[in-house]
Amino acid sequence: MAVTKRPTLADVAARAGLSKTAVSLVLNNRPGSRLSADAVARIHEAARDLNYRPNAQARSLRLGTTGTVGFISDDVTVTRFASAMIRGLLDAADESDRGVLIAETFNHPKQLGKAMEAMADRQVDGLIFGALSARLIDLPPLPEGMRAVTVNCVNPDIPVAVLPSEEEAGYAVTRHLLDAGHRDGIAIIGNAPVARTTPRISVTIGRRFDGIHRALDEAGVTPAAVADIEEWEPWNGYDGAKAVLDSGAPVTALLCLNDRVAFGAQQAMQEKGLRVPDDLSIASFDDDQIAAYLRPGLTTARLPYLEMGRRALELLLDPDPTPGEHLVQMPLQVRGSIRSLT
Repeated sequence: MAVTKRPTLADVAARAGLSKTAVSLVLNNRPGSRLSADAVARIHEAARDLNYRPNAQARSLRLGTTGTVGFISDDVTVTRFASAMIRGLLDAADESDRGVLIAETFNHPKQLGKAMEAMADRQVDGLIFGALSARLIDLPPLPEGMRAVTVNCVNPDIPVAVLPSEEEAGYAVTRHLLDAGHRDGIAIIGNAPVARTTPRISVTIGRRFDGIHRALDEAGVTPAAVADIEEWEPWNGYDGAKAVLDSGAPVTALLCLNDRVAFGAQQAMQEKGLRVPDDLSIASFDDDQIAAYLRPGLTTARLPYLEMGRRALELLLDPDPTPGEHLVQMPLQVRGSIRSLT
């Protein structure tokens, strides 16, 4: 059986009509080629046509890198809520010709330590730490010289973090209800005093509330009712909404703090024969899959897991990333759950 020869850098150079040095500079993303845009395009086209793949071992020895990064998370890969983070990271890695090693710790410190040791043994070029919920995380000391970024979490020893823009989202969702005429009739379902002030539970939920109350304060509006819920699950959303509806408060809209709470709130509404949005409007946060399945669809602000994963890898590969928080917009998904009163 004939063995197909693997295309070489020289093959790409010959096809593009340029020198091996020029081709190497372009394909390895190294500065200083001073080539025209047309020449760069010819090199990439030649590499694609020949299905050229650089020799990873040779490049590692030449550049001092392995072309791989590590991603370590708590529960991201095994839950539908945040798995899009992996997709964004892998998409960006593919575009940058990087490999990704993935480890899940299930919130066990021992597993975290083992994962970091395994990544260091494989000489990854950097580490990304991700979390299902945006919270303060503990980490063992990083290997000397190891680059790292956190995504949907923070750690005091890692200066670069990617987080959702929660305050902006809280403001946008509330402003959308206000603009639809729901002013003194807004009830908040999911007030969470403990989570708002406890970084190990969340570093962003407080900001979501800051955005909500900034919009209400600007409009001179006080909520018609508030239901405290620390665990944002459907059964708690049901209990909270039922208590508000039973209170007789003049409510026209329920502002639920996540989609699971909103799902439970709708069950409480249905028991009372109330329809969305004819009798009561609902808005929410996160854009869980359930948000689009509800009828009518739920208006909500989307947690941008995919975009955060992509941004984290871009920052890890940036030779000089700006320290601090890099906030990713939570776009408003407008569906049919809000009735206009104007």
